[in-house]
This record gives sequence, structure tokens and C-alpha cells, in this order.
Amino acid sequence: MSSNKNALIRYKTLDKCLKNKYKKYTLEDLIDECSEALFEFEGKESFVSKRTVQLDLQNMRSEKFGYEAPIEVYERRYYRYSDPEYSIHQISVNENDLKAMNNAIQILKQFKDFSMFKEMNGVIQKLEDSIHSTSQKSIIHLDKNEQLKGLEHIDILYESILNKKVLKICYKSFKARESNIITVHPQLLKEYNNRWFLICWHKKAIYNLALDRMEEIEIDETTEYIDKDFDADRYFGEVIGATVSETQRPQNVVFFVTSQHAPYVKTKPFHHSQEIIKEDENGTTFKICVQLNFELERMILGMGEFLTVLGPRKLKQRIAKSIRIAHSNYQAQNTTTEEL
Repeated sequence: MSSNKNALIRYKTLDKCLKNKYKKYTLEDLIDECSEALFEFEGKESFVSKRTVQLDLQNMRSEKFGYEAPIEVYERRYYRYSDPEYSIHQISVNENDLKAMNNAIQILKQFKDFSMFKEMNGVIQKLEDSIHSTSQKSIIHLDKNEQLKGLEHIDILYESILNKKVLKICYKSFKARESNIITVHPQLLKEYNNRWFLICWHKKAIYNLALDRMEEIEIDETTEYIDKDFDADRYFGEVIGATVSETQRPQNVVFFVTSQHAPYVKTKPFHHSQEIIKEDENGTTFKICVQLNFELERMILGMGEFLTVLGPRKLKQRIAKSIRIAHSNYQAQNTTTEEL
């Protein structure tokens, strides 16, 4: 059992003793009660030292854990709460605290349908009951889609990262004709634009695997796990989205946004490196420093006619080609419609 859980059991036991109005407890009695409580939970002899209980009482008196328990020594040897109604489980909260807790609950409720959050349902319900918030409708809505393909794999992937387990994944990429079994060392679960990815170590490199392309997953108990001490902020720091190239350097991407839509890009930057180069009545010229990837192109194309790429040349040509193809598609569609 962890030391943190041991401490919680001792605090709970001490709280029960200190609020007991019908029995007097000496320090030795409190030590015995804590030792007995730990024995019941662990199923083995567990002796709690005098110093440990003294420190527990000191912590309960202090602001360290927010208790500030009114513990007093009376008749020079017995311990109790000076306020007979006090309990560490009934800490008073003000109206602002309740509002903050309620807001947090409304956010948590939106995640409880995900399989990896199923165990939180009971906890959320208890919190709602304790602050009487069950009747309040949610005033915060997060974009989510529980029907996404691949979400059924989140549980085993999450547990494997947590417990450092190697996985064998039956994976079929969009380009592959057949599925392949690959052995990976999972490092991180990444969500981008309502799609989930597993960042993993495979064959001496970091790979990005989409959960919706995974067919089967099993734990490989025979292979030793490799922990890369993965730093997500650093790894994704020079990209938009989830696709990272190990060989490509970030480039300065310069683009112009019309005056009507420039405020949206200012208030919601494409990337943390974004800065304004020029601004006039026609619009604003921005610059970001990122790798050129599919997610960047998709984001630029999503702005339609309101955004124009000025550089680099390679990206500008790629976007122009996509727009030409899109235009030709509509031209072909109009011809077909006229024939019908």
C-alpha cells in the first residue's frame, strides 16, 4: 500500500477518534487505533510510530491540507476536537467554492461517456449530490464524438502507457493493402481535431498511429518496455496537428488574411509562433514557423478565399493545385447536373 493511502487511513481514523464524544483518547490510544486500522486494510501487522501520529495531528491542525482542525489536549493527556461538530470530512466551503466545483462537474460530465472515464460516473454523481448541483444544466459544451472509430482501444492503450507495457498491434494504414502486426512501445495518446493517435517507439523511431486504423491489440509480456521519457510539448512544438517529420526542419510560412477574417486568426492563432508582419485596411499578413504537413494544408484550405499563402513557394504551389482541382471538380459537377 502506498504511503499516501496509509496517511489517508490514519487521518480518517484520527478524525473518527477526535470527534467521539463518549471516549477519551490518549496519544497511545490514537497510535493503537491507527495501527489497528492499517491492519484491517492491509491484512498484516502494521505498527504506527509515536512520531508519525504526532506529525499527523500537526498536519491536521495546519493549513497544509486545508483542514485547520481544532485539535486540543485536555486534562493534559486526552485529545479531542474543541468544536464537537467538526470533522475533516465536513470542511465548510463558501458560495464561490461551490460555483467553481459545480463548473468543474459540468465539464467532467461531458467525458463520462468515454469508456476510459466510466469509473468516474459514481464519483461525479457523489460530487453532484454533495453540492446539490444535479438540477443545473450544463453551460459549457465541449466538442466530442463518442462514436469515433478506434475509441474502443483507448482503455488498453492508456493502461499500457501507464503500466509501461509493450503492445502488438494489427494495423492497416490507408495506403496499405493488407494489415501488419507491429510491436510498439506506447508513449502518449494524442487527440487532434476529434481524431486520436498513439505516439509510440518502433524500430528505433517515433511513430504516429491512428486509432481508427487499429484492428487488434494485445500486450506483449515477453518484450522489455522502452521508456523514451517522451516530452509532448517539445515533440509537437513545431507542427500543427499530429504529424511530425524527424527529418524536416520548420519553415517560415507567410500568409495574408482579409480584414474581415483577420480578427479570428489574431484571437485564435494557428500556432504559438504566430506573429503579425504587416497590417493595413485590406487585411493582415501573418507568419508562423512550422513543418509543412497535411494538417497545415487542411487548415489553410479551410479558410477558403479569405487566406492566401505568400510563402514558401512549395506550400503556395501545393495549395494552388488543391484549389484548381477543387474548382475543376465543381465544373465537372455542373456539367453533370446540366445533363441530368
